[in-house]
Amino acid sequence: MRFLILALCASVVLPAAERKPITLDEFLSQPTAHALDPIWSPDGKQFAYKQKDDVYLYDIAQRKERRWFTAKTSPAKNTSWQNRRVSSQSYQWFPNGKDLLTTEDGNLFIVHADGTREQITKSAGDEEDPKLSPDGKHVLYRSKSNLYTLDLATKQVRQLTHDGSETLLNGKLDWVYPEELEIHTATWWSPDSRRIAYLQFDVSQEFLYPQLDLLGRRAESEPQRYPQAGTPNAHVRLGVISLDSSGTKWMDAGDTSNSLLARIAWLPDSSKVAIERMNRVQNELDLLFCDATTGAARVVLHEQSPTWINMADNLVLLKSRPEFLWTSERGSGFRHLYRYSNTGELLRQLTSGNWEVRSITAVDETRRMVFFTSSEQSPLETQLYSVGFDGGARTRLTKEEGVHSIHANQDGSFSVDAFSNAKRPPETVLRNAAGEQVAVLKPMDRKQLETYQFPPTEILEVKAKDGTVLYGRLIKPSNFREGVRYPLIVYVYGGPGVQLILNDWQAPNWEQALAERGYLVWQLENRGSKGRGHAFETPIYRELGKQEVADQRLGVEYLLSKGLADRERIGITGWSYGGYMTIHSMLLAPDIFKVGVAGAPVNDWHNYDTIYTERYMDTPANNAARYNSSSNVPNAAKLEGRLLIVHNFEDDNVLFQNTMQMANALEKANKRFVMQIYPQKTHGVTGELRRPLYEQMTAFFDEHLKGAR
Repeated sequence: MRFLILALCASVVLPAAERKPITLDEFLSQPTAHALDPIWSPDGKQFAYKQKDDVYLYDIAQRKERRWFTAKTSPAKNTSWQNRRVSSQSYQWFPNGKDLLTTEDGNLFIVHADGTREQITKSAGDEEDPKLSPDGKHVLYRSKSNLYTLDLATKQVRQLTHDGSETLLNGKLDWVYPEELEIHTATWWSPDSRRIAYLQFDVSQEFLYPQLDLLGRRAESEPQRYPQAGTPNAHVRLGVISLDSSGTKWMDAGDTSNSLLARIAWLPDSSKVAIERMNRVQNELDLLFCDATTGAARVVLHEQSPTWINMADNLVLLKSRPEFLWTSERGSGFRHLYRYSNTGELLRQLTSGNWEVRSITAVDETRRMVFFTSSEQSPLETQLYSVGFDGGARTRLTKEEGVHSIHANQDGSFSVDAFSNAKRPPETVLRNAAGEQVAVLKPMDRKQLETYQFPPTEILEVKAKDGTVLYGRLIKPSNFREGVRYPLIVYVYGGPGVQLILNDWQAPNWEQALAERGYLVWQLENRGSKGRGHAFETPIYRELGKQEVADQRLGVEYLLSKGLADRERIGITGWSYGGYMTIHSMLLAPDIFKVGVAGAPVNDWHNYDTIYTERYMDTPANNAARYNSSSNVPNAAKLEGRLLIVHNFEDDNVLFQNTMQMANALEKANKRFVMQIYPQKTHGVTGELRRPLYEQMTAFFDEHLKGAR
């Protein structure tokens, strides 16, 4: 058995003097961690999961697992500029709970209970985003922007759409929707397996950014559809088409040229399709129920905000009654659970308080119970709870402190829970509906505890003038001495939609390696970050950077007041929004931040995508002055410190245009800086280039902080 169902064996941890410090080499040599990601069977009594090239099957009743089959793998194919957040289902259960539909090398296979394979497609092109019908009789897939179905009994292929092209995408997402709305697919089978709902994207008006591959003998143009702030989004509409391909019925979702269709779901009786529609700047949200036959739509629920509405996977349509569950941040600003009738009548608010519901993990309609994760215990933790359909008392189901990641079966009778905290490495267990641990699936790996001398780390509270508590993580060198003022490196992200300061396990990382080189390393969760309620996020509205830098300054001043850091040797670093914050902090607080390493920075908000930027900044036409004050390029002349910018030339997320414009502005202002360019087509620098990246960034801090006095 690969994962032993045993209690954790006792292990002797070496004395600190015999354990290894976390160096740059140790950090860079860490193996990639693989989470156990269960694919639950229809009856919820077993699950499959993949580990490296093998697929395993775990039987809950027997508390046993077996290797089912070895997945055939091939080198990754060029996916053009498809967003990394698009998630095709590699493994799908048939209704019999015995067979799996799998995708290998672009073709489809059925893997039977005994591990044998049955190939069902063999074509030159890929069958993209395949979806097995709920009755297990057909497979829907996409090829070259058109949709097809395959009858598994007759092997007959039927083409459902015929107008797809490079700019008209049937059942295919554009780049920005999955990136900023976290929608992962554009096709949905009706529960009765008779019809398919799909999104059609007309991207012809989206800005075409001129990406360029310079690594070949000749430069090659690789244009990317990327809607920058203020430019047109894709025109998106939702259609329903039947298996007989009699034509598409388009749902009446209003003016979709100026709105976003953020979530789609079929009602359980297959008569209607639910749409969550937002306006362009995302301060209004409508839940629509659309008649799948006529296309007629009615608004079931409407929400609006003076700032913006955070999109979430917040809709659960109940099968046993004409009702749905919903989550919302309205009122208190904390996301909570509500139960509505299908006519839009509020039946009950299920949870309340100054904490947030983080996800709905399962619903048991028979017991009228909702399973959900929340921050009720602490904003630094995620715990599993249950509550009845009538609200009232909640039951906390997970007891171990820290962060729990829950993958439950449909009714919550069992769940796979991967959890850790700052003192305990990750462990994965199987729990029942009461939260009781019934098996250890992946024991806690004590190797890191036994091998490494982790530098002392603590989470501190910093109070702002208005009483707001900000959490920060401080890492000290292992040989830290009281009374010594150390060079300080601030590791920052700072942007909305992310929470990094949590009570979770910190495996060997760059921050710890920097601490072992003699630095204090500090990370503060400034206002604007998620996890603390909407009021904590909204101070950044329509002027990104200002509040975030003020809070980062506050955190550094706190450390200086404690006599920990040397005021003349303070650096800052981060990637993406953290890269933006690195430069913005150096421009707005040059008296604090002397040295910066900015990775893939957004230097001008005109350059970033529509959905993210306009959610927080409104459109450039409506907020021109603050687009300029929030951006780094117009303020380049304010730079005083030492700056290194690192960026991939074909970054598909934060376009290299940001770095080029910043470099131009700095040069015109006669400001010295260093720029390191990498040739990859991703937002992060990966693979064999990762080592030189971290060596370069570390050397830059060593040169300009350790020597400065």
